[in-house]
Amino acid sequence: MDAKLFLVPSPIGNLADITIRALEVLKTVDVILAEDTRHSKKLLNHYEIETGMRSFHMHNEHKIIDDLVVQLKHGTTMALISDAGTPGISDPGYLLAKACIEHNIDFEVLPGATAFVPALILSGLPAHSFAFEGFLPVKKGRKTKFEKLALESRTMVFYESPHKLLRTLNDIKSYWGNRRVAVSRELTKHFEENIRGSVTELISHFEQTPPKGEFVLIVEGC
Repeated sequence: MDAKLFLVPSPIGNLADITIRALEVLKTVDVILAEDTRHSKKLLNHYEIETGMRSFHMHNEHKIIDDLVVQLKHGTTMALISDAGTPGISDPGYLLAKACIEHNIDFEVLPGATAFVPALILSGLPAHSFAFEGFLPVKKGRKTKFEKLALESRTMVFYESPHKLLRTLNDIKSYWGNRRVAVSRELTKHFEENIRGSVTELISHFEQTPPKGEFVLIVEGC
């Protein structure tokens, strides 16, 4: 292990969706940085990994990065995992990777699970070129974001929470018209569901069936 920091993808639902190399890294490093240590403990217990954990999330990453850089420079090896998927993709990780580059600290990013790739392919919409947008702004900048993306010709990919899904679908219809959309829910889990149709059809569906779980929303380009 030449690198000091490893960004390690974790399963997005099914605990079997993790690589052998990822497990080896998690067992070997000195400490695991976890977005939610209670959540990650389930994964570590499942694979009998006893490496100690330290909390690293969006609310404390700015405060502790300097300390982590010092430890990395002194030879401590670390693995960063998020609650689900690849760190740095709509999850903490970008700032720490940026700090490693600035301080000439070796780091590696392992390939692995991420939610938007299977959702994009399952959508049936063009996947040869797409725009990943992650989470939409909740208040400030939301209208500007929708207006900016109105002429985006590529397939667009969003993450959305259940209590905001209907609002987002209605905003898509208002700003962009009745486009084709696809929604993937609870990917890799027991209740996985993939729904495709016009945005009007999906609004009707989720008005009758209240959204539950975590969602990936795929939208047809202009």
